[in-house]
Amino acid sequence: MNNSVTNTARLLGAGLRALLVLTLVTGVLYPLVVTGIAQGLFPGKANGSETEADGRVVGSSLIGQAYNLPLKEGQETPAPDLKWFQGRPQNGLGTNSVNTRYQLILSGATNRSGDNEELVQWVRDAKAAVVKDNSTDTYKVKPSQVPPDAVTSSGSGLDPDISPRYADLQVHRVAERNGLSTAQVRKLVEEHTEGRTLGFMGEPRVNVLELNIALKELTAKS
Repeated sequence: MNNSVTNTARLLGAGLRALLVLTLVTGVLYPLVVTGIAQGLFPGKANGSETEADGRVVGSSLIGQAYNLPLKEGQETPAPDLKWFQGRPQNGLGTNSVNTRYQLILSGATNRSGDNEELVQWVRDAKAAVVKDNSTDTYKVKPSQVPPDAVTSSGSGLDPDISPRYADLQVHRVAERNGLSTAQVRKLVEEHTEGRTLGFMGEPRVNVLELNIALKELTAKS
């Protein structure tokens, strides 16, 4: 009986020691080493790819933002602030989702099929809005000019980038709203257009946050 109790105590002690060692190694030392390496070699990425403007962090280059006007009384959906470049639609999880304004609570796609009636109507409404919002007195947008990323959300609903084609579509409207020439605004787009990763992966893209920061700086100088 005493031997049995003694063996049980030894096993419990060994198990406890193993638990403490593994906790120390995997729960303390390993995270500290990985964090230290990340901070030393990739501090920007390790800290969330933060983007700064005017001496403060204004967002992440990996997460899209909404550029909307303040909600008016009785208004459920905020109207876009058309002096800024607009990103992709934000209804990846539906118009009543907590994610509709890029709130970092959850992300995901609609999971609707291409012939889903509600999705088709979203695309039609978005296309009509893009045509209307980006047409000016001197430049009229045609429905055929609207690219897919202007009317569909990304798989995550948080895409920070738009296609150069969608950015170019917004040039006339942004120029007019900010008192700039189309040449000035188009140059900004060209300067902030990234090519394919390693020359062959992905598609050319424009980061909307970084483009709007550059637009704000240009407007301040003009």
